[in-house]
Amino acid sequence: MSGELLPSFAVALELLIRLFVVVRILLRRHAEPTARLAWIVVVMLVPVGGPILYFMFGEVRLGRRRLRRHQRLRRWQAKLLEEPHADHAADLAADHRPIANLAESVGGTPARRGNVLHLLSDSARMIEALVADIETAQQHCHLLSYIYLTDSSGRAVAEALERASARGVVCRVLVDAVGSKHFLRSVLRGRMEAAGVQVRAALPVNPLRALFARLDVRNHRKLAIIDGRIAYTGSQNIADAAFAPKASYAPWVDATVRVHGPVVWDLQRLFIEDWYLDANDWLGEVLAVLPEPQAGGVDVQVIGTGPMSYNYAMRQVQQAALHLGREEVVITSPYLVPDEGTAAAIHAAAQCGTRVSLVVPARNDSQLVAAASRGYYADFLDSGVCIREYRDGLLHAKTLSVDRRLSILGSANLDRRSFELNFELSLIVYDDGFTRQLRTLQGEYIAASDTVLQAQWGRLSWPKRLYFNAAGLLGAVL
Repeated sequence: MSGELLPSFAVALELLIRLFVVVRILLRRHAEPTARLAWIVVVMLVPVGGPILYFMFGEVRLGRRRLRRHQRLRRWQAKLLEEPHADHAADLAADHRPIANLAESVGGTPARRGNVLHLLSDSARMIEALVADIETAQQHCHLLSYIYLTDSSGRAVAEALERASARGVVCRVLVDAVGSKHFLRSVLRGRMEAAGVQVRAALPVNPLRALFARLDVRNHRKLAIIDGRIAYTGSQNIADAAFAPKASYAPWVDATVRVHGPVVWDLQRLFIEDWYLDANDWLGEVLAVLPEPQAGGVDVQVIGTGPMSYNYAMRQVQQAALHLGREEVVITSPYLVPDEGTAAAIHAAAQCGTRVSLVVPARNDSQLVAAASRGYYADFLDSGVCIREYRDGLLHAKTLSVDRRLSILGSANLDRRSFELNFELSLIVYDDGFTRQLRTLQGEYIAASDTVLQAQWGRLSWPKRLYFNAAGLLGAVL
């Protein structure tokens, strides 16, 4: 008799566990209804593994140690964000102030005037410029990258850092533990550390940590700071355009900005916070360097998002930018899996008469994400959105331009992982001249792309439609 009861008890226990997880999902704060529903379906339909998958990937958990460090950061942040250079505040156009206010309220950083920007769209030239600036460093070099490869770019940067360290410059390198896993085990890393360069892994992955933290939360930022006065940020990792791990999709096509001006201080603050979370080493003294406004500089705002902050900030800023457009909005992103609100903003902009163009790679390094992206095509095309697929490599640049007057450039893709999960970094530029320059670059991407025709897309075979739409349903958990 007891043998007959055991299967029934196991079934009842599993059902209770599933119901407990469903209640937990429903009680989560800030989760979107679509994400809740997607996870409830997974929990209820995947035998045994559903609850396990949810606890591994359904909640943003970073572990108790990082939470304690973050709580200290929050206490220090009040002092950090006390305006050390209030006279550097930007004087924005009336229609740009709402976006700047929104970005400041959700991201904590104001727009600052007097920043000189140089747009770098060639990967090799970006590395050359970075190496040249490292060669002139006198105090410190800070580098943060999701991916660091041991190719010619990685070696060139490493050698420049080694030479800087030999001059007495303090060099710190923070790389994501997953994106840069091969570099972290490489001879190159050992050589750099032997030369005095400090190398740390962000968000390390190990089986024990899986019990307390979500392992697929990654630091996706790209940032370099020289002496607290010059910075680089954008979409490019420390890697050749040939990108050896996925050479069949090469070249990787990126966009990076070299910054000289007051916002370098805001970028520096993000670096020292990330460094503290993983190295437990507080570098607050470097914030004593206050870059001055540069002649001919422009208004720029830094927005850093991540699971330790209000991680919906970038989403809200992009939606506001879409509503701001009157003539055209151009977006480039390697991954197009928007949440419902962003998708609705794209539809609304197009239906209001704004020319909306989405430029994505024709071939994506993630087949599932590529399929999910195409699951959005039909509705976007029906709304009048122009979709173009870039054919000359993997378009990795994450850019947005509005009416050639306002632009956003950074590490965040147009997907939920960037908007809700990863540590990301973007710049909002309130300037016609820079935005026109970025729009010219976007035009080059468009010229190398094929337009997706509505009539052609409407003739897709039903198996392809089924595949794309089914993948699109997973957008809430990708």
